[in-house]
Amino acid sequence: MTRTRTGHGETDRQQRQTLMVTNMISVITPVRNGRAFVEACIKTVIDQRCPAAEHIIVDGASTDGTLEIIETYAEKHTHIRWVSEPDQGQSDAMNKGLAMARGNIVAMLNTDDFYEPNVLNRVLELFKHLDEPALLVGNCNVWDNGGKLRSVNKPTRMKITDLLLGLEIRPWPINPSQYFYHASLHEKIGPYRTDEYYALDLDFILKAVSAAHVTYVNETWGNYRFMEGTKTYDDWKRGSNVARYQAYLKAHKRSLSASERLEYSLKWFLSTHKILVRSLLLSNTTPGILRAILQKMVRH
Repeated sequence: MTRTRTGHGETDRQQRQTLMVTNMISVITPVRNGRAFVEACIKTVIDQRCPAAEHIIVDGASTDGTLEIIETYAEKHTHIRWVSEPDQGQSDAMNKGLAMARGNIVAMLNTDDFYEPNVLNRVLELFKHLDEPALLVGNCNVWDNGGKLRSVNKPTRMKITDLLLGLEIRPWPINPSQYFYHASLHEKIGPYRTDEYYALDLDFILKAVSAAHVTYVNETWGNYRFMEGTKTYDDWKRGSNVARYQAYLKAHKRSLSASERLEYSLKWFLSTHKILVRSLLLSNTTPGILRAILQKMVRH
């Protein structure tokens, strides 16, 4: 049985576009049996004090009291809209949230993630100056089980030829709490893959950077709890994530254009042969044109 409080029946694409509000953020949270974190997630959006934001919570028919918490807050806060029904997993829930969204800017926020203060208002201001469709990316704090900061994810280079080098060489955005994008981007790249359980964020990012106007801002916006019991942590613990991510990178490499393949090959060479590159740059016998190419690639 479906339980919902959405305010509108946005199942028709044309009707959604008519209702869509410019310079408004739709924060979408997929959840199923997330009682431990759902209240904190709801509060992190409330605490943003952003009048141009709505919080869409897509519940997968929870049985642990999650829905009761959502209903309690929704009765007090009109920016919260929700639906509760069985789904096909996280990606399916995210796609349902997209179908409900009224804002022209989208954010995905998992129940156990949270924002830094005043991020949503800051993002709205930045989007006023971005071409559509835009992908806006900031930094993300990564926390462990004990509440200790493990690292800060800073995806400074966001071209597809950078991200395909791999996380160890060129960090990609590690969590959706650190990025925002125009809803119209999905018209180019399609919805979230419902057949992908673990790498759906990576799949989205690799598609998005090839289709969107990408802007990176060196500010910390998101917070990601990398801890035991979460699917990402458990997958990492088993070691099964490496082969999966490598398969994604390989698949996307095959879709590169000829010029992108050349650019990727040069970047791979520069990143894996740093000593040789340094020697070539310092050597008086290196041809000028090669030195110029290497210098340009190193700068970018």
